[in-house]
Amino acid sequence: MSGLSDEQMERYARHVSLPEIGPEGQGKLLDAKVAIVGLGGLGSPVSMYLAAAGIGTLGLIDGDRVELTNLQRQIVHDTPGIGRPKVESAADRLRGINPGIGFVLHDAGLSAENALEVLEPYDIVIDCTDNFLARYVMNDAAQLMGKPFVHGAIFEFHGRAAVFMPGKGTPCYRCLFPEPPPPEAARARGGPFGVLPGIIGPIEATEAVKLILGIGEPLVGKILSFDALEMEFTKLNVKWDPGCLVCGENPTITEPTGIGESHGPTPAPSGRGDVTAAGR
Repeated sequence: MSGLSDEQMERYARHVSLPEIGPEGQGKLLDAKVAIVGLGGLGSPVSMYLAAAGIGTLGLIDGDRVELTNLQRQIVHDTPGIGRPKVESAADRLRGINPGIGFVLHDAGLSAENALEVLEPYDIVIDCTDNFLARYVMNDAAQLMGKPFVHGAIFEFHGRAAVFMPGKGTPCYRCLFPEPPPPEAARARGGPFGVLPGIIGPIEATEAVKLILGIGEPLVGKILSFDALEMEFTKLNVKWDPGCLVCGENPTITEPTGIGESHGPTPAPSGRGDVTAAGR
């Protein structure tokens, strides 16, 4: 017996037919709980693909409302949804994709004060935000709670994705970017390019599914950087920092915190094809 209903066997037939997944793997997806922080450009394809894949519970975390300017790239929302909370707009669309899974709506931004409570029920945390403070908070909370943290970012025509695992020895987001940039750092000219989230978001969703299933080689200790104008992917190694404040040899961060509240571009690691900032 597979443990899947007849309807589930039919809905997920293409997954079940893959030897790497099968009925057992699909069962793991249905049992999984994933938090998606941000329901904008990246959160749109991430949430849609994870809903379609049969992730049993999706936590939708975003305190924003749908705006007209969002619709150039935030495909989980639509014109009639302008003014609605993004969590409600997204949930309605996702229920249409897969009514057989559960949704938990958090109509508020993630902060140092609520991160542990909000993220505690979930197995994996996915970064789909453009808020640098929230990104550091997510990283800290994931490290402290022992949860994988899937990171994605987009800026103009560039994007990146990575997976940060908890514990010493593998790098976290703070190992890569110890501090956020100052407010006067280089500012975005515009964008992001509308289709870019549709490239980076599915990579994040892919990494989350791989982690749940325990298959393949996740982007741990690596940054996958993408240049849309050159249509070029570059994979860069990221080293663990023994002096990291949250995952190092002598960590000093014992609760989620955001060091600074800059929303400007984040410096990228050196190397060809690196991304220079993040936006939604």
